Amino acid sequence: MNILLRAHSGLRYVVLALLIAAIFAAYSNWQKGKDGDSKLYLFAMIATHTQLLIGLILYFMSPKVNFSELKVPVFRFYSIEHVLMMVIAIVLITIGRSRSKKLYGADKHRTVLYFYAMALIIILVAIPWPFRNLGAAWF
Repeated sequence: MNILLRAHSGLRYVVLALLIAAIFAAYSNWQKGKDGDSKLYLFAMIATHTQLLIGLILYFMSPKVNFSELKVPVFRFYSIEHVLMMVIAIVLITIGRSRSKKLYGADKHRTVLYFYAMALIIILVAIPWPFRNLGAAWF
């Protein structure tokens, strides 16, 4: 479990970097009116889905997931808030990517920009940063 937890914590930075890079690429391509697809969009989606799979395994193994103690902020965060917000963010990324594949030109990149940016905001709020006192570390 410790290996999965470390992988999940470390992969968060890869996901964040890929999402930020995809958002910048989408904005740049949108402003230039480029057609075509950026592989960054796909890589960001793959990284978030990989993170989801590791997270789901941890969700069912973690002692921090405890539905009988939801009044305790740490248990409530890991049992409900974290997983719900992350799933919503990954759904937004998936919808943005699939919708963009059906579009052309600037519309393709604008769609990715909006959906990925919304997902990034949700992810940043849902990450158990060390300064939030939720029992998480930087790695």
